[in-house]
Formats: sequence, structure tokens, C-alpha cells
Amino acid sequence: MHGLPQGIRRVTLPLPTRPGHVHCYLVPGDDGWTVVDTGVGLPDAPERWARELALLGGPVARVFITHFHPDHVGAAADLHALTGAPVHQGALDYAQCELVWGNPHWPQRIVEWFGRHGTPDGVTHELVEQGSVYAPFIRYQPDPILMEPGERLDGWQLIPAPGHADGQLCLLREGVLLAADHLLDPITPTVGLWPASRPDPLGDYLDALDLTIELAPRIALPGHGEPIADPVQRARELIAHHAERLDAAERLLGTQRHSAFSLSLELFGADLKPAARRFAVAETLSHLERLVHEGRATRREGDGVVSYTAG
Repeated sequence: MHGLPQGIRRVTLPLPTRPGHVHCYLVPGDDGWTVVDTGVGLPDAPERWARELALLGGPVARVFITHFHPDHVGAAADLHALTGAPVHQGALDYAQCELVWGNPHWPQRIVEWFGRHGTPDGVTHELVEQGSVYAPFIRYQPDPILMEPGERLDGWQLIPAPGHADGQLCLLREGVLLAADHLLDPITPTVGLWPASRPDPLGDYLDALDLTIELAPRIALPGHGEPIADPVQRARELIAHHAERLDAAERLLGTQRHSAFSLSLELFGADLKPAARRFAVAETLSHLERLVHEGRATRREGDGVVSYTAG
């Protein structure tokens, strides 16, 4: 695509839900191309990718998965089958990929999770049903080459970017950050707390944004939206956004006890479709737990439901 640095190409694939698209990137190297992320494994994914790969004029040397969400890992096995190239993925991220997408008991665990955080039974099953809509379209690659933060892949440094996903890894080289869902503009990445995730994902995310500021990339290529010309400023904006959200959550809590579900109705509004409510509850929970870590809220569990109050 015109305007992208270092000969990088962008492949934009459709999503059946908002934001309606996901960007994958084709990165040139001495031994061939690196495909960064794969889109959802929709029925036409192999055909779409075959058309894109035919334009490269050279072999694909490797596939790299930034994180295990459906729009990034869903067609990984398709790319491997098309190219024969090895798939690389973060070790923590692949463990969570198997836990979620390779685990028949995961939907029941999600049901229990939402129930534990105050979601009414009827709503819980609706949220889980919506969350399972991608399951048939996730063809991750078993037993990928496992990577760790700080390692290099064809000259690109792997940068830890937890928050949106615990094991998310970005790629950095010569001031170019392949940012996945770590930095987005104008939307903000979802930072939710889920079963088996790290206990304070919002704290992890804020630390990762601080690292972005320290590394000071000159441009970021995100998984959604247009290239970000000032990644440092965008990181600062996201830190400020979450500071405002934390203050709002603390004010709304007051002395009255709230579950993550009940507070999400006030933070995000009561009129959300199930898919949006699912993320709203998880994101509300990540903000509540950050308040607990900062000593600005307390957590209590009784009658099988976790609740919070300010202070």
C-alpha cells in the first residue's frame, strides 16, 4: 500500500462485527515475506489470501501472530497450508489460544464468570452465545514456533504489549511499530478482565503504554484504522482516557456496592447489544480491579457474586 514504510504492504480483511475490518501486514525480508496476522478464518479466507500472496513476487518465509483474538489468528492454519511457512506466536499467547479456542469447557467457564460478576442468567447465556459466533472461523496453527518478548524475528524486536491480550506482542524496527491492537486511533483498544487472564490487565496496559513512550516509535501500523503518525502522543492520550474512566468508575461506585455488570450499565449505558455488553462488563471489571490495586475501591464476594465499593 502506498505510503507505508520499508516496503510494507497492508492487507485489509472484512469482519462481520465492528469495526468491520482488520489489517494484516506483509513485511519484506532477505529470505522472503513475513505475514503479520491473518484475519478471521471465514470460508473465503484461503481464496482471499491466495490472491494477495500471488502479488508478492516472492516466497513467504514466516507467519507471525500478534495475539490470539479471532481477527488476528483465525486463518493462521490457512496461511500455513498455503505457504508451508512456519507460524510464530508468543508462548503465553499460544497457551491462552489453546485454553480458549481448543477447550470445549471454555463456554461454561465464561458462563460462570459472567454470573460471578453479577450478570443475570438470561443475559449471561446471550453474551456467551454472541461470543461463540467466531468459534467456527478460528483455525489457529497447532504447535507454532514459540516466541518471547525481547527476541527478534527477521530483525524485528518483539515488544510486550499486554492489556488487550495478556500475551500480545508488537514488532519494532527502525522506528516502525507493528502495533496490532495495542495502539488504535480514534477508537480505544478493549482492555478487559477474563477468566485465566492476568489479575490487573489495565495496570499491565498502562505499563505497556509507558514502554511505548520510552521506545518512541515514529509511526505505528495498527490492526484497525489508519497509521498513527505520533504513537507517543497517542499513548499519552490513551493513558489520560483511562485515568478519566477510572475516576468515573470511582465516582459511580460511591458507597453503594456494584457488580461489574451493574456498573457497566452506568459506565457504558443500558442500551447495548449482547456483543458490546460482553466487552463492557469485562472492561468495567478491569477498571474495578485497577481501582482495587490503587486502594481506591474494595472487593467483596458474597452469595457467589463479586461486588465493589469505593475506597
